[in-house]
Amino acid sequence: MINELRQDAEKRMEKTLEALGHSMNKIRTGRAHPNILDSIMVSYYGSDTPLSQVASVSVIDARTLAVTPWEKSLVQDIERAIMKSDLGLNPATAGEVIRIPMPALTEETRKGFIRQARKEAENSKISVRNIRRDVLSDIKDLLKEKEITEDDDRRAHEDMQKLTDRFIGVVDEALAAKEQDLMEI
Repeated sequence: MINELRQDAEKRMEKTLEALGHSMNKIRTGRAHPNILDSIMVSYYGSDTPLSQVASVSVIDARTLAVTPWEKSLVQDIERAIMKSDLGLNPATAGEVIRIPMPALTEETRKGFIRQARKEAENSKISVRNIRRDVLSDIKDLLKEKEITEDDDRRAHEDMQKLTDRFIGVVDEALAAKEQDLMEI
């Protein structure tokens, strides 16, 4: 019973880390990286479709991305979707290829992105702690119903704390890597 709760908690914490990775990818650095455009949705035959499913995204150089749509008719829709996104990018169309230059980050912009990254990391830590709280509450209920012993309860608490500490450590590492990435000029 306790092992099932622990496994469930671990899966939920891994999903939290996955969500953190997606939100960190949205925070752009000075370098061009195709993941920056992952959140962009393009209107494709009346339905919103991820950009990666209607075009190929490649890196031309350190500061430029190239988007090549599968269909020529999508060039305008993709360009519009990129401009509407909250990424602050201005695409330039050259025939069938959309070039996206990455503007250089100012010191103020870097600090703003670092604040955003710290906020995302803190939200992930809160989520991990909430998962721990939920599992410990379930374990406490098991103890009240006398389905587990006090020793099992104590071991489960220690195990959950170790698991929580491990995932919070991973969140801190991701934040440190993103901060270092943002501060590179």
